Amino acid sequence: MDSNKIFFALLLLVNFQFANSQIKDTTKLKEVIINGFKTVNGLGHLSDVKNGIIYAGKKSEIILVDSLDANKSVNNTRQILGRIPGLNIVETESSGFTANGIATRGLNPSQSIEMNTRQNGYNISADIYGYNEAYYLPPMEAVSRIELVRGAASLQFGSQFGGLVNYVLREASNKPFEFYTSQIMGNYGLYNSFHSVGGTVGKISYYSFIQYRYLEGYRANSEQSQVSGFGKIVYKQSEKLNFGVEYSLLRNKVRMPGGLSDEAFNSNPKQSTRARNWIKSPWNIVTGFANYNPSDNTTYSLKTNYLFSNRSLVWRNEDGGPNAIDSIDPLTGTYVPREVESEDMQNVTTELRGSHNYKIGKQKSTFAGGVRAGYAWYTRQGGGEGTTGSDFDLSITGEYEKNEKFTTTNVAPFLENIFKLNNNLTITPGLRFEYLKSTISGYSIVDGDKLFSNEARTRTFALFGLGTEYKTSRNTSVYANISQVYRPIDYGQMEPFGVSSKIDPNLKDSNGYNSDFGFRGTIRNYLNFDISGFYLAYNNRIGVTLEADASTGDYYSIRKNIANSIHKGIESYIEFNFLKYFNPQSKFGLSLFNSFAYVDARYTSGDFNGKRVEAATKTINRIGVIFNTNKLSTTFQINYVGDAFGDASNAVVSENPIAGYIPAYTVLDWSGSYKFNNLSLKFGVNNLTDKSYFTRRTDEYPGPGIIPAVGRSFYLGFTAKWN
Repeated sequence: MDSNKIFFALLLLVNFQFANSQIKDTTKLKEVIINGFKTVNGLGHLSDVKNGIIYAGKKSEIILVDSLDANKSVNNTRQILGRIPGLNIVETESSGFTANGIATRGLNPSQSIEMNTRQNGYNISADIYGYNEAYYLPPMEAVSRIELVRGAASLQFGSQFGGLVNYVLREASNKPFEFYTSQIMGNYGLYNSFHSVGGTVGKISYYSFIQYRYLEGYRANSEQSQVSGFGKIVYKQSEKLNFGVEYSLLRNKVRMPGGLSDEAFNSNPKQSTRARNWIKSPWNIVTGFANYNPSDNTTYSLKTNYLFSNRSLVWRNEDGGPNAIDSIDPLTGTYVPREVESEDMQNVTTELRGSHNYKIGKQKSTFAGGVRAGYAWYTRQGGGEGTTGSDFDLSITGEYEKNEKFTTTNVAPFLENIFKLNNNLTITPGLRFEYLKSTISGYSIVDGDKLFSNEARTRTFALFGLGTEYKTSRNTSVYANISQVYRPIDYGQMEPFGVSSKIDPNLKDSNGYNSDFGFRGTIRNYLNFDISGFYLAYNNRIGVTLEADASTGDYYSIRKNIANSIHKGIESYIEFNFLKYFNPQSKFGLSLFNSFAYVDARYTSGDFNGKRVEAATKTINRIGVIFNTNKLSTTFQINYVGDAFGDASNAVVSENPIAGYIPAYTVLDWSGSYKFNNLSLKFGVNNLTDKSYFTRRTDEYPGPGIIPAVGRSFYLGFTAKWN
């Protein structure tokens, strides 16, 4: 590597780290070069091929978490992932979930259900086709980078409309031992303690962390506590072969304050309608892996993971909605019995991948392919009559109203190939074939009758895709792609869990395609940009709407195949470093970034033709200013999210709080850090103006009704590292 390349890499690394970043060892420099990050300060895109996976021609983003000023103690999604253009975030951490859901392009953000959510390359949701909700995310203090690929990710990862989000954890230090700690406190009773150790001794490397977090909560009756942990050990047999094992866990207990009606939210968004609702989601994932690179041109990787987890809920159920008063009955002197629900989730998944570089004439092409095989089994027990108490108690009297078992069998071979036509132009076709079998067995009690079910459904389908990229210069390119996508009916849609809406028994699978066209790149070390348009077709979209009862005329909410929808718009990210522009060798930085998206998501058939898709925000605009010196780093961010509707009818006002208007809002965040040798002071304020707003109306837990977002919150603490 010549001296100019080394100097350019050093300048990039200065921007990646907090303002105090100084290159002290070759490990960090090596990581930047290997991954091919093309970014100025926080957001870049993946290289054409990385770890045997093809990204050429795809809409991709990568976030280096250490380069961000953000409240990582509570995984503040606005600050950490907010630079992703068009990222819609459902903020439910005040009401029962410790992980906010995300989506792009007008898709459903609830628990990231339309995303393929992974950690270190393997799935961390219970069942990507049967129950794809994400209840576990790693603490951001442990995350090195976040990779996101839009809909074209379906070819190599799965058929999800939203594409891939992958949380890549930190690697072991090259030194024998390294210790890192983070201690953060804040208002609403926040205390977060994170510790990690890692190192390399001979051929063995190791990394582990443990985190404890407690929060009294923004709303009444919303306290939560959690412990998360991780351990990884790798044996490097040679330069060509390494293998290892890792284990992730989550233990939590969360109190849910319930949803609010419009009137209650406007009166006091911090109030609670429930004091006896609890949920816990213990999560466990064990993964074994091996990587074999027999030559510079050939790679193989194998990952097998076993997920065994549970989610249990005890609550004053949805009867009567948020306006129902949960009070002591004067006749009995007690509360009404609560309802108990429990789910056991297990799956075993293996992914084998390989890639090979070869030449056609003078041009190097790359083939990548593999197969995913998985089996998931899932038990749901619901409608059990619980106690009249207020503590976390899952005991029931009698039997469950629902006791059902679900399984999913999935086999999916996939392949892609980069054909390099000349030094600048590549074309990448791809194919994924899916075999999917779903079963349901068990019983449900309806009007006193026990109804048994024993059904199986098999699908086979192929997904095609094509991408192309033209390098307009060394660091800029034009890209385009189109890829088919598919979403089968999941467990929650077939047999709902804690849902107040009715379910249409004739639900159908959804399908469609995703396409992008854009221009991206960097100019020296002061400008980073990615500007693109997209078009997404979503057929047989499942959503929530209001229907009138034929006998009474009363309206009720129902989940059904609403109709086909089209999502189209633009996504733009631009970041400009003023000081680097005037002085490329400046040790300081002053950057302005703008992450903007306009999304027009509408139904194109059915009763709601022309109506906006529920929860689809038209405009998302985030603007930030970053200033750093060799000691201080600080970021001020303005987040504007446009309005949306709670259901497909686009009702503005409704007696049912599930339906109705979701107003636009603007939230201001400020965070920073100051370094003293190996110690860093962390500080910040989220929602500076104490804006009252909400991002979700829900027909299920933790509602039903409006789920308020968190008001003004402060945090202060420190991090330290020794080796």
